[in-house]
Amino acid sequence: MEATTTADLPAPNGAFQRFDRLFGHLVEAIAATIVLAEIILLGWATTARYLLHTPLIWSDEVATILFVWMTMLGSVVALRRGQHMRLTAFVRKLSPVWEARANAFAMVIVTTLLALMLLPTWEHVEERIISVTPVLQISEAWREAALLVGVVLMLITAADKMLRASSLAQIAVSLLVLAAVFGCFQLAMPWFEEIGNYSLLIFFIGLVLLGIMLGVPIAFAFVLATAAYLNFASWVPISIVPGRMSEGMSHMILLSVPMFVFLGAVIEMAGLAQAMIAFLVSLIGHLRGGLQYVLLGAIYLVSGISGAKAADMAAVAPALFPEMKKRGNKDSDLVSLLSASAVMSETIPPSIVLITVGSVTGVSIAALFTAGLLPAFVGMLALCVVVFIQTRGEDNSQARKIDGKTKLKLFLAAIPGLGLPIVIRTAVVEGVATATEVATIGIIYSIFVGALFYRQMKWRRLYPMLVDAASLSGSILLVVGAATAMGWALTQSGFSQYLVDLMQGVPGGKMGFLLLSALAFIILGSVLEGVPAIVLFGPLLFPIAKLMGIDEVHYAIVAVFAMGFGLFSPPFGVGFYLACAIGRVSPDDVIGKVWPHLLALFCALLLIIFVPWISIGFL
Repeated sequence: MEATTTADLPAPNGAFQRFDRLFGHLVEAIAATIVLAEIILLGWATTARYLLHTPLIWSDEVATILFVWMTMLGSVVALRRGQHMRLTAFVRKLSPVWEARANAFAMVIVTTLLALMLLPTWEHVEERIISVTPVLQISEAWREAALLVGVVLMLITAADKMLRASSLAQIAVSLLVLAAVFGCFQLAMPWFEEIGNYSLLIFFIGLVLLGIMLGVPIAFAFVLATAAYLNFASWVPISIVPGRMSEGMSHMILLSVPMFVFLGAVIEMAGLAQAMIAFLVSLIGHLRGGLQYVLLGAIYLVSGISGAKAADMAAVAPALFPEMKKRGNKDSDLVSLLSASAVMSETIPPSIVLITVGSVTGVSIAALFTAGLLPAFVGMLALCVVVFIQTRGEDNSQARKIDGKTKLKLFLAAIPGLGLPIVIRTAVVEGVATATEVATIGIIYSIFVGALFYRQMKWRRLYPMLVDAASLSGSILLVVGAATAMGWALTQSGFSQYLVDLMQGVPGGKMGFLLLSALAFIILGSVLEGVPAIVLFGPLLFPIAKLMGIDEVHYAIVAVFAMGFGLFSPPFGVGFYLACAIGRVSPDDVIGKVWPHLLALFCALLLIIFVPWISIGFL
């Protein structure tokens, strides 16, 4: 799931080149500054609350305003860098000529959609001018204007990428096709009214799937379907879409997303992850399959803190793969284990997906964090069984056993790194602090340890890390906002009640519903990834599970584990291809080796479904 990066596009010339470079640097600088401001503000607010016992009552409002601006500017950076979530598996199977045409068509769709959303977004901002915030008593337009600025800047960026990557003929043909489709939908409006909710299949399945298959970023595919449905099959104004997107992106709990993304980057740069891995290697690295067990343990420890599975895998793989290859392990085997370990760790706190679940469904974040550890451990044990079977004949004669004195030194060096995940998870689980506050504390702690203890802080990397945090967070949160708007439209159409009636009739009662839900989330995870899938379907399915007497925490863990399974399952799971890219191995070489690991994880998923205690036993 990749997009064409700016580096892949032909460079513009002359004055436009200078404008393009200045525009990109300016947006990145502002986005990075806002991320830094959020860190300072939240650090100040956390200190005032816990040390000075004088909470800053205005801090949440300011943080939310900055957060929406960071999300929209981060989305601009992500679009410029080609980092928005999108599926390219179908487009890449086309011939080079048709692949270029499909990419051009996708970018024309994005550009046209952004242009059409300008007026509705302006109308939404105008509506909010007279509303004021509860504490600061300033107009809400200060916050909502971020959406308008974001749409304008993304439109400029999209138009720039479209003109640079596509020929005028491709753009003209794409616009003609779009005009023809628009005309057909306009003529079909009476028919949409006649068929009622069956039109949902056309907009929310047909349009979304078509857009995703063409390579349109998922967030834009969601907005396209929602806006088209409201325009052609309802009487609701499209200006409701920006409002619902803002509502979805404004939850305070989601503010932890950029904080954990930045924390993950700091941990990697400061040397905490490497210290943890070195200590684990000293303990069991000399055993048969020892490094494989270390990989699983390391992923278990660092997973979720970065906010991106790619970052988790990238922090562990380079430290272990060279030695594993020396012991005769094939690249394909290593990458298949790396991919499976990411599935196993999907429910480990502080998982961004778990935070999203809590945000959109109202389930306690602390309960989800408590519940996620044991299911992940069950998945890790299942993978350990596979490792044990596969490494019985491994040649570890060259493996060096570490003496006790060296182990002690490595343990002392790893204490700051080992302590951080424990402190973060304990603080959130015990309710000592919110996920956002703990992430802020973790950032300050990691910078302090990296500078004074490990002495590996590279201060020049802080600015690129801030930009990366804004970009990744923007791409995630734009999907959340778009899926929130799409979910609202589905709910208003009456689809949610239809879904309740349908799912309640599933044979097998609770277990039948859980098994069907797991299958659905596996499919959704492979196509949409975890965050958009849970934002879109969580508000619809979780109430049904509650009506059927299923514990909501158990249901959440099943859903997240199943989505992780789909995310890293070939042929569609984008996580599988990320693991292959990190391991620098062709997916064709790995696809035949990953099935034993996936079978073990599928057995773990069934165990989690049939034994609710694994999820809720410690609540």
